[in-house]
Amino acid sequence: MYTELGVATWPPAPIRTERLVLRASEARDRAVFVELLASAEVNAYLGGPRDRDEVERELPEVPEQWPGSFVVELDGEMIGHVLLRRAAGHRRPAAAGKLDLGYLFLPRAWGRGYAAEACAAALDWLDGALPGEPVVLTTQSANVGSMRLAEKLGFGEVERFVAWDAEQWLGMRPPVTPAA
Repeated sequence: MYTELGVATWPPAPIRTERLVLRASEARDRAVFVELLASAEVNAYLGGPRDRDEVERELPEVPEQWPGSFVVELDGEMIGHVLLRRAAGHRRPAAAGKLDLGYLFLPRAWGRGYAAEACAAALDWLDGALPGEPVVLTTQSANVGSMRLAEKLGFGEVERFVAWDAEQWLGMRPPVTPAA
């Protein structure tokens, strides 16, 4: 069993939504991961982009190979990444030890509902794999798109705080318990 996420097997079978496929990372995804991590636009609310040469050197051949890491694919091409990880060392006590939802999408995929569709599918998977698990999400309050997505996904505000010279929003999705 992988203890960080608490699931017995990884990866699960690909998760299919109306338009997307969520699957484990493969070597063919590396270039898109580099693009996501080095993009100023993608990382505008995440502390800024990383140096492309540094990312190229440090990123393994198959990036993000761990439980809770989903490549988001549209028509056979990677457009984003959804991640569910234990919030170890989180700055806020309310988030400590809970699963943290994160996501990155290429700018060309923005505004089409892909992030909402992919994150909802990952959360649905989580509800089946780990029923009753609370999930947190942190974003800059200035990131209007992420704030709307958090609301759409059912996250309620826990607190606001300042970090990295900006107001941050911490939300929590109540645990979903299985029907009796």
